[in-house]
Amino acid sequence: TRTALITGASRLHGIGAAIARALAHAGLNIAITTYTPYDQAMPWASRPDESDDLIASLRALGVTARRLEIDLSQPDAPAQVFDHFGPLEVLINNAAYSTTDGIDQLTAYQIDAHYAVNMRAMMLLCAEFARRWHHTHGGRIVNLTSGQGLGPMPDELAYVATKGAVDAFTVSLSAALMPRGITVNAIDPGITDSGWITDDLRSHLIEKAPTGRIGQPDDAARLVAFLVSEDARWITGQIWRSRGGQ
Repeated sequence: TRTALITGASRLHGIGAAIARALAHAGLNIAITTYTPYDQAMPWASRPDESDDLIASLRALGVTARRLEIDLSQPDAPAQVFDHFGPLEVLINNAAYSTTDGIDQLTAYQIDAHYAVNMRAMMLLCAEFARRWHHTHGGRIVNLTSGQGLGPMPDELAYVATKGAVDAFTVSLSAALMPRGITVNAIDPGITDSGWITDDLRSHLIEKAPTGRIGQPDDAARLVAFLVSEDARWITGQIWRSRGGQ
């Protein structure tokens, strides 16, 4: 049985948790990373025990589910993750750091905080995955990106800059790892109602949405489940825009 690592899967209504559930339903064993202090500092203020509930629900599906609480912004964290979980066949880089800035509020601290998680941790996790890969086929890496290439996001400058790097890294890494039997893709799930959207903003977004709704975490999870499946073995180096027409 293959094992999938999903980073940043601490909130029950988050995209990471939805991906974990989708892959568990597909029969994969699950490993997740969480970092409670970040969630507690964000507007959604999730419960500290949500990740425990997620682990219990995954185990109820008949798969192995394990969790590691770790700060991915630390340079040695990616190696610690792989030392803890052991061999993995699937890596989902879902963890992200995101705050509102704008050019007048942009600081070195904000830039570095976004870089440490969205770029460095993602890149080093991919590197650890590749170094420890000893098979000839079946490896899967999926990185979560955003809509920074589709239009300006002036209030999220550090975020869009680091997510733009995810796109560039994904395309070039795919060429390096396909000969090793590892595919590398990225998905942009669009605006997703994963706990951060206020009621007023939700109503505004739904009114503008071509499909009459906004994205749900399960929408992203279904695409990830496909990309890590055997049916997607010929697909690599792609940035998937799964945005419901937005």
